[in-house]
Amino acid sequence: MANIQLRNVRKAFGAVEVIKGIDLDIRSGEFMVFVGPSGCGKSTLLRLVAGLEDITSGELAFDGKVVNGLAPSKRGIAMVFQSYALYPHMTVFDNMAFGLTLEKSGKEEIRKRVENAADLLQITPYLERLPKQLSGGQRQRVAIGRAIVRDPKVFLFDEPLSNLDAALRVATRIEIAKLHENMHNVTMIYVTHDQVEAMTLADRICVLRDGLVEQVGTPMELYEKPDSLFVAGFIGSPKMNFIAGAKAEPFKAHTVGIRGEHLLITPGEGVWNGTVIHTENLGADSYVYLEMGTEEPVVVRLDGINSCKSGDIVHISPMDDKIHRFDKAGKPIR
Repeated sequence: MANIQLRNVRKAFGAVEVIKGIDLDIRSGEFMVFVGPSGCGKSTLLRLVAGLEDITSGELAFDGKVVNGLAPSKRGIAMVFQSYALYPHMTVFDNMAFGLTLEKSGKEEIRKRVENAADLLQITPYLERLPKQLSGGQRQRVAIGRAIVRDPKVFLFDEPLSNLDAALRVATRIEIAKLHENMHNVTMIYVTHDQVEAMTLADRICVLRDGLVEQVGTPMELYEKPDSLFVAGFIGSPKMNFIAGAKAEPFKAHTVGIRGEHLLITPGEGVWNGTVIHTENLGADSYVYLEMGTEEPVVVRLDGINSCKSGDIVHISPMDDKIHRFDKAGKPIR
């Protein structure tokens, strides 16, 4: 296992500073997910941990030992990329064994490690196949297996599911969650832009914004107690509704935040009124989009199928204990 410490870590490409002074502790055996908008620095930060990019200033330590100048091969890490990066002319077995072969491990040791990893990932029947004979999800599991056989202290995932279709993303996400349960002694860092991946996989999430840490916490801590308007709007799907101006003044806030599932459509009078501009019935639940003079439509999430139609005027009220209040600077009022 490995504790990872980042102390005032910065990375500049020429005159452009991408990582602007990050302090972060990643606990041994933890599944940490980096999320944030495009260009926030999450993949760059992962590459700094891997040693694929040089740190401009600051310190990166594994178990208290500074590793800034240590080669990637000496850090005890294994990385799974967005692209599978498999050798097309090699079988699945040989792809998974390749790193161990370069390290001149014994044949029996290689066979044992590859078979154990294949069994863990349920790809044993494919060991003699070529990558072109596999589905995208199977190829990604081979790429993960290639990392597992190296017995790393730290697993790094850089948007590994983004090339898969929706059904395969769900299946492979479950495989990665099971992998974490079975390899609880390995520290895992995972980069994604996908809300569901972050919320379902992470022990803790690190939200990045413009090269800085905005907030670190468990998925539910970020969901229920965001430290800023930015985090409140970034975590959760659909995103939190924000209501500002005169409609927020009765709550003694510059901006009121309320999630769609915490809004109720009330017969008669409500706290706010809105005009239905669109509805989405998904079966188990439905979304009603309201025009209320806010910057973006307000989304109400309801159980089951709703009967609202475009043009209807509806009254809505927030659940009192689910209201988030923010000041002019976007900080929570608690």
